Amino acid sequence: MPTASLPATAVIREVGLRDGLQSIQTVLSTERKCRWIREAFAAGQREIEVGSFVPARLLPQLADTAEVLAFAKSLPGLKASVLVPNLRGAEHALQAGADLMILPLSASHAHSLANLRKTPDEVVDQMKQIRAARDASGNTTLIEGGVGTAFGCTLQGEVKPAEVLRLMQALLDAGADCVSLADTVGYADPASVSRLFEQALRIAGDRFCCGHFHDTRGLALANVYAALQLGVGRFDASLAGIGGCPHAPGASGNAATEDLAFMLQACGVHTGIDIEALLALRHQVAGWLEGEATHGTLWRAGLPRTLHPATA
Repeated sequence: MPTASLPATAVIREVGLRDGLQSIQTVLSTERKCRWIREAFAAGQREIEVGSFVPARLLPQLADTAEVLAFAKSLPGLKASVLVPNLRGAEHALQAGADLMILPLSASHAHSLANLRKTPDEVVDQMKQIRAARDASGNTTLIEGGVGTAFGCTLQGEVKPAEVLRLMQALLDAGADCVSLADTVGYADPASVSRLFEQALRIAGDRFCCGHFHDTRGLALANVYAALQLGVGRFDASLAGIGGCPHAPGASGNAATEDLAFMLQACGVHTGIDIEALLALRHQVAGWLEGEATHGTLWRAGLPRTLHPATA
């Protein structure tokens, strides 16, 4: 049975195909990306971030996002999301029929300029334009405003919680359907997650949709647990813990999907994921990424013999 203070169910949104692949040198073929999605779907994953509509010259790893998205949409019940850095990317996402598009905003002014070449408030203006374009198209694609560097920044240092919350509210006011918070460079700890997420939930309520934690300093799962205790039930993770931030040198990457799925199941939180199947997929993908750094721990030791399947 679920622990009383934890949600009965939780969703893991796989971000390895976007956040993970954009951070490494290997360029996976479209066929392998589609195989990854098919096997993740078979293992029970129902939300996958399949790519990003950015110029191919900037991220050749994601140049086939439209093709990968088209395949993902062929799987019944799979919610396929994409990252869009601006209005042009959003227009591509709308044309391709993405279920959800994520507009990233860095609460750190320095990181925003380095990563997006826009100030945080200029990104808010982009949200207004994206919402107007979505509404004019009659499309049902949802729009998520993702507030990154929410716990600090390698370039700027401190990012004040008040600024994070101001920008989150601004994204909602500008037309975001939902908002999320990301520890982009791995500065968060469970206590700071509890403080910031509690305030964010007061502002956004059920429009707060996701937590995104990097395992740079080994605290990703602890930070997820802190958010779980507040009732948050959706988290980003990347198979084999691939990914990271180009402005956080030495960072290890995202929370590993397989480790997070194991922790949730061990805590009695239902995810619908077959962890053995997920570990088999991890082995396959790690083979495709030979020479790249992968992370996580469950794959080394395997599932404990005392683990019982979570019940819905």
